[in-house]
Amino acid sequence: MMTVPSPVVQVDSPTEQRNPSTTDIDRMSTLGILTTINDEDRRVPDAVAKVLPDLADAVDHAVEALRTGHRVHYVGAGTSGRLATLDAAELVPTFNVPSDWFVAHHAGGTRALREAVENAEDDAAAGAAEMATSVRAGDFVLGLTASGRTPFVIGALQAASRLGASTGLVSGNARSVRPSGVDVFIAVDTGPEVIAGSTRMKAGSAQKILLTAFSTATMVKLGRTYSNLMVSLRATNAKLRGRTLRILSEATGADEQEAAEALSEAGGDLKVALVHLLCGVDARTAADMLAASGGHVREALLACATL
Repeated sequence: MMTVPSPVVQVDSPTEQRNPSTTDIDRMSTLGILTTINDEDRRVPDAVAKVLPDLADAVDHAVEALRTGHRVHYVGAGTSGRLATLDAAELVPTFNVPSDWFVAHHAGGTRALREAVENAEDDAAAGAAEMATSVRAGDFVLGLTASGRTPFVIGALQAASRLGASTGLVSGNARSVRPSGVDVFIAVDTGPEVIAGSTRMKAGSAQKILLTAFSTATMVKLGRTYSNLMVSLRATNAKLRGRTLRILSEATGADEQEAAEALSEAGGDLKVALVHLLCGVDARTAADMLAASGGHVREALLACATL
């Protein structure tokens, strides 16, 4: 397959430039190196804060996609792809979402999660082909790239747009321009890296923060939490079963025995047990109320007043 050149105008990325604060890093003490890295890392949250309105737009696109039976896709290469894969994987046990709600596409495939695959990120056609087999109209596709121009990612986003998906791009290059076919553009200015070009550092930290906030906010909007509690988690081991009991007790004031009995009556469903205890209805009625509210505990509780 022929490699397609990047469809985006080439621009210098700040992440590739030398950082004037770290030119003597190889002369520093161990503590000096770590302090310098930490000083630079402190810039990341402020850079992320400046793009929160754009991130909110991306969240709303994702919520709309998932509410209408579609999916969210992450696309990345190198560090960006690995972070995206990690975020998608952790949502299943944390929020008990279907495994295909969030799909990660990494340039070079699963092998590239462990080792570098030469030229994988430069192949725009491969990114487009990846979308052709998995994306459909109504999905939301979020690309991540430190440079703002990774061909695999841009090729994928433009193909996804042609297929009728909405798209977003997280760029670690504030000088990059919005590529055609991208609906939401999130350009984070983290500046030069401590080690020039090592985008696993500040650019990667910014992407991790953005991804975690993006997916968590999406889950909250979809009712996968109650207050700040993980009420949709899947209790697959002893630790999580204990956490489930603690969450139920914390949210309702029930003691451990009452919580255990409520969970048993609810068939292990924490949300059903919550509504059962907080509304004073039986488990079947609680399940029906949750179904009517689309799984939102808070909305189901509002219905208690009408009973």
